[in-house]
Amino acid sequence: MNSYGDPSSPRGRAQIPGRHGDSGGDARGGGWSAAQEGTAPGRASVTPRGAAGGRASVGGSASVPPRGGPAAGSASVGSASAGRAGAGRASVPVSPAPGAGRAGAGRASVPVSPAAGGSAGRATVGAAAVGAASAGRASVGSAAVGGVAGRASARASVSGGPGGPGGPTGPGRGGRGAGDPARAKKRKRVNMLIAAFAVFIMLAGLGVVGFTYYSTSVVLPEDTTPPQATTLYAFDNKTPIAKVGTQNRTLVTIDQIPKHVQDAVAAAEDRNFYEHSGVDYKGIARAAWNNLTGGDKQGASTITQQYARNAYDNLKDDTYARKVKEAILASKLNDQKSKPEIMQHYLNIIYFGRGAHGIEAAAQTYFGKPAKSLSVAEGAVLAALIKQPEAGAGHKGYDPAVNPTEAKSRWDYVISGMVEKGWLNAAGKPAAPTEYPTKTLKKPNQGGAGLDYGVNTPYGNVINYVKQEMRDQGLCVDDESKVTEQKKLCSQALMSGGYRIRTTIDTKIQKAAVETAQRKTKGSELAGQPKNLMAAVVAINPDNGRVLAYYGGDNGTGTDYAGKNTDANGNVTGGHSPGSSFKIYTLAAALREGKALESRWKGRAFTPEGTEFKVSNAGNDNPRCGDSCTLKESTLQSLNVPFYHVTQEIGPDKVIKMAADAGVTTMWRTDTDPAKAYDLTKTDPKKIAPSPFFHVVGYGQYPVTVLDHANGVATFANEGVYNKAHFLYSVEERDEITGKWKKIGGEKLTPKQRIEKDVVADVTSVLEQYPAQVNHRLEEGRKAASKTGTWEQKPDSPENGDAWMIGYTPQIATAVWVGNLQNRLPLKLKDGRRVSGSNLPGDIWERFMEEAHKTSDDYREKKDFPPAANIGDPNSGNGETPPPSPPPTPPNCPDPLNPFCPPTGNNGGGNNGGGNNPGGPTGPTDPTDPRPGGGGGGDGLLPSLTPRPDDD
Repeated sequence: MNSYGDPSSPRGRAQIPGRHGDSGGDARGGGWSAAQEGTAPGRASVTPRGAAGGRASVGGSASVPPRGGPAAGSASVGSASAGRAGAGRASVPVSPAPGAGRAGAGRASVPVSPAAGGSAGRATVGAAAVGAASAGRASVGSAAVGGVAGRASARASVSGGPGGPGGPTGPGRGGRGAGDPARAKKRKRVNMLIAAFAVFIMLAGLGVVGFTYYSTSVVLPEDTTPPQATTLYAFDNKTPIAKVGTQNRTLVTIDQIPKHVQDAVAAAEDRNFYEHSGVDYKGIARAAWNNLTGGDKQGASTITQQYARNAYDNLKDDTYARKVKEAILASKLNDQKSKPEIMQHYLNIIYFGRGAHGIEAAAQTYFGKPAKSLSVAEGAVLAALIKQPEAGAGHKGYDPAVNPTEAKSRWDYVISGMVEKGWLNAAGKPAAPTEYPTKTLKKPNQGGAGLDYGVNTPYGNVINYVKQEMRDQGLCVDDESKVTEQKKLCSQALMSGGYRIRTTIDTKIQKAAVETAQRKTKGSELAGQPKNLMAAVVAINPDNGRVLAYYGGDNGTGTDYAGKNTDANGNVTGGHSPGSSFKIYTLAAALREGKALESRWKGRAFTPEGTEFKVSNAGNDNPRCGDSCTLKESTLQSLNVPFYHVTQEIGPDKVIKMAADAGVTTMWRTDTDPAKAYDLTKTDPKKIAPSPFFHVVGYGQYPVTVLDHANGVATFANEGVYNKAHFLYSVEERDEITGKWKKIGGEKLTPKQRIEKDVVADVTSVLEQYPAQVNHRLEEGRKAASKTGTWEQKPDSPENGDAWMIGYTPQIATAVWVGNLQNRLPLKLKDGRRVSGSNLPGDIWERFMEEAHKTSDDYREKKDFPPAANIGDPNSGNGETPPPSPPPTPPNCPDPLNPFCPPTGNNGGGNNGGGNNPGGPTGPTDPTDPRPGGGGGGDGLLPSLTPRPDDD
């Protein structure tokens, strides 16, 4: 990214296509040393010696007869005049004519750099011969300009005697007499200079031939699309949530780049861009002269040359051959493409710092807006960056956040150049800005869309799901042999495809999830809690399966606590034991198999035949309902024993089938190390139950992901209609010709009634009573269904290792998990209490659901659930027939001695010492609390090892 004409330039490189035959572009004798890495296009600055005051001009011409004509001619060498240093051009014949005498078969015009203050002339050196009469030899010695010497020599063969035509006294210039030694010495010196110069010109002519031959062998590569970053947007299709790629670049067409931005770039990098033919020879000469005369070192690369250098990989090396090739390609590019095309390609490929490649990425990174919206002042800031966007050896670069003083100076240079060229303050042109755009300038890494923007945020996990969904939809391929222009490798698609992806994420609902569950967010439910605690939240729209919010961790490169992961050995991990929250599937499976909510089941703890473990209700071996517990009561009190009996009777495969129908795709067995994952979408439940998945599946021993559990809950919220949870709404690709976006893929909704409506209605009729059971009702009477769950930290431990709260309204389904960040430690709150489903997960669920429903009218409306269908056989359970109800109390019973009147006073457990309250302990309001009391607490304290029957 070089420029010329800028006295502040720290660069001393002149990227110039040499017109000499040395293949390196080194202008020897041209007054420009190769140390400046410049390759002169044929210009040589020469100051002959011998003139008064040290200044001389070499001029004159050697006239050459036409091809085949008489060879009578003369070679003239001009005289030196004091006070003038002429340089001009030396016209050199490329090849001689056949026959007598010599005639120019072609001339190569080689520019010669002028001396300071001098005027350009033209020195024509040729040769003419007649017969064998050879007279005189004119040679020119060395000519020095600025201390850099060049040599040229030429021989002139002329007709006539020693003094030219007419003899010594004739009109020829040769007869100056032999009696003047001083003049003879002076003449000899001048002749030596002329001869040396002529040699240089002849060599230059050979260089032109070599350059011409070399240029014909250089083929302009086909246009290649540079790598582009992919941008992921929220569902509003406006808010970028992530941007990834090997380079942060988004291609734009020239009509999307304001003319004042284009002009600013030209003013900064190549003020003659609209005038030259790809290579600016005037700029080269000016830069060379300034370098040689002790001024600031300057380059002379045009915008076209810079584009060629950045676009083609074989121009990245720093050699003379590269510089020659760069100039050739620039010239050819100029012939084949228009100036707007070249400017478009240049602005799409050039680097602007802060990881931004191309003008669109730069506009977003530095100003948070598209390139088409850049002001004149903002465009000049970006143009000023190109010269040196980042700090390097000896210079801090022109990033205004790093080097504000020089950034402003460079900005002034750009603006003044635009005014000078008539691109500002002219008729029909914008006015020149006077104020640096500090107010709109963004700080580094502050809310921009950088190369890895979003990867190290909670949105990072969304990127991983989008990549997988693109693979599932066939938008990319894993087989290299199947890669096409339309389908890239899945491993590289997002990084280089330049897609515009609209996700299903609702930023307001996502914000509610993060602010509620993220530890580092001030005021979140996890803020200040023990450091081993971690939470995950997933919310889904039941109507279509769109994931509205996803919090599985703080970045997309670490563990995703809400979804699947793959460890170093290739094992799929990520599930958490759902505990009693899984009973919603067991309850639904029982109803599908003809059981009723009022069917009765045994509830007392017992040891199943053929096993070595006892099934209990989280330490409550004898619940209030004893061995006559209805499914409804067992669900609300979260009892484990009845659900074990249900699973044993209908078969664990029926429970797994129900979970899979609802949306659970993966389940892990826990009797292996590491736990082994099973794909429920491809596996017949009958082949994996009761082994390895035993009857304990009925109350949630086997791990599932938070995303899958949320998807299952969403199916219940949608009255049994399943929609696959997904993150991808649409994928667009930019048309390289028109610059317009075209859709190439997107969500494909295939809703399916997987669970019977009546089954779901009965399940929901029970679960909508649960928020009150655990004191997590939603505001203003909003109907919601929910269920808690916990699982033990390790076998036979009284501590919990997983805690859940799942639930739904007709509009939003949400699953919340709380567990360990790393090592599986006991889950404790900061006040020392055990974490159970009803406290920390319940607090997160309730707060999140309240905020999520306030985000828009789509969710703000209060909706009700369908009424219970009351399906199934009430007499289908294995429980005991309930005892007959006590007789009703007579309405008036004042006689305390009457055996039919209940006692008065202390009733043995009622509130306030008696009164009319029923007797007996009331127990805690949280059915997941393992303390004895209100009958239950079935969310934890269960064996982790899968029990085995005797014959297994």
